[in-house]
Amino acid sequence: MRNFLTLAALSGFLAVGFGAFGAHGVSDPKAAEWLRTGAQYQMIHALAVFACAVVGGRMRWAPALFLVGSALFAGSLYAMALGGPRILGAVTPLGGLCFLAGWLLLARAAWKTAR
Repeated sequence: MRNFLTLAALSGFLAVGFGAFGAHGVSDPKAAEWLRTGAQYQMIHALAVFACAVVGGRMRWAPALFLVGSALFAGSLYAMALGGPRILGAVTPLGGLCFLAGWLLLARAAWKTAR
């Protein structure tokens, strides 16, 4: 779980950095929107990874999916905002699917733990 705590903290760091860059360092409104959206989702899931690591138990796959989802979802938005090809937008929904799968696995683990 130490690895998940460390990765959660680094993910939160990146979310703050990209969010600040979107708010203060970008003039293109679309790029600023992508950075804001990526940072918001990344921060939410960084906190979710942190919570999973603290609670522990059966919650092994959910934090991994949240981190992969952040890399795909936020990473593709960040890359496009920084001038990457728009085709990277095709990767963004894959990150969203990882988020959804992570939340389902978290719900399943919570259900089993509560019994």
